[in-house]
Amino acid sequence: MSSPHSISPPPLKRRRVVFSSPRDSAEAHDLRIFAWNVNGIAPFLQRPITSFFKTATSSIDSNQPRASLRDFLRRHGWPHLLLLQEVKIAPSDITTQQAVRAAVTAPKTSGEPDYQAFFTLPTDPHNARGFGRKVYGVCTIVRSDFVALQGAQMRTVDWDLEGRFSIVETEGLNGWPKLSIWNVYAVNGTDFDYRDSKTGESIGTRHDRKLMVHRLMAEECMRLEKKGYCVILAGDMNVARDRRDGYPRLRTKPEQHVKNRKDFAKWFFDDPEELRAIDTFRQLHEDKRRYTYYPRGVKWGESCDRVDYVICSRALKPYLIEAGMLDSEKERGPSDHVPVFADLSFVDDTTAIGIAKIDGEKG
Repeated sequence: MSSPHSISPPPLKRRRVVFSSPRDSAEAHDLRIFAWNVNGIAPFLQRPITSFFKTATSSIDSNQPRASLRDFLRRHGWPHLLLLQEVKIAPSDITTQQAVRAAVTAPKTSGEPDYQAFFTLPTDPHNARGFGRKVYGVCTIVRSDFVALQGAQMRTVDWDLEGRFSIVETEGLNGWPKLSIWNVYAVNGTDFDYRDSKTGESIGTRHDRKLMVHRLMAEECMRLEKKGYCVILAGDMNVARDRRDGYPRLRTKPEQHVKNRKDFAKWFFDDPEELRAIDTFRQLHEDKRRYTYYPRGVKWGESCDRVDYVICSRALKPYLIEAGMLDSEKERGPSDHVPVFADLSFVDDTTAIGIAKIDGEKG
């Protein structure tokens, strides 16, 4: 299979229908992805029995309803992947990892889809030390039948130790393309030091590291495209793309935030020599203003930004059928971000057995 910079369109042109929210369920030939910065996994897990015996200094409210990962999956049509960022699990905390796996496992008699959970957690001794390493971290929740039908394998990258990337790669079976699906929790640019993960020596700021990660991520994605993969990046990119993506206005101070934004656009969208990917929300909704980050402590909608994305290879443009965000206080849940989603359909309109072939032309 040659480089997937574009996919030749199906024999009959697909009619694109734009939805403001995902359909009740995905068709058998559709891929449904959700991504969500949950700002800590704890509210989604069942409390230990001891938490119900509060002391005078306890911050736990045993009457507060729990968020539920299974309920989320059920409510949104059993997506193939739910990509969680900022789970805040220490790498040594096996108990919490097991609790997440239990939370997404289907009851034996339910007849509902089963899921598996995979973790990439911080191991960097100098850049991810706070709170007993209960910082950063991503969790990729994948439907078990998707793993089997697409020959899915999990990996991460060798240039990050902060627990920011988890990758699902498929073999391109049953008429689907080979996919490399990234769960991304991008670096937040600040003036704090970024340290060499081996020596602890300061080698720049977190802004510098953010720019470096933009380059490393885009370059790896381009290498994957040359190997015949279509790439999907989903998660918290920690940057608003342009003026449409900030309310009441886009952040322009300090100046470094403007540089970070330009660098993000260069590597992923604008420069014809770089990845030149598709922002799925903008592809379908153009200039519509909707947001994904709604900070707590301020009235809903007073200050918000679009910093969470589903980005895909240009080759997947003809197969994108839905994209958006669940921008409501209810769907924000215990987090300060709302989930984002995208649906792609890999059915051939004339044969209903698979996608059209990939050609090597850059669209």
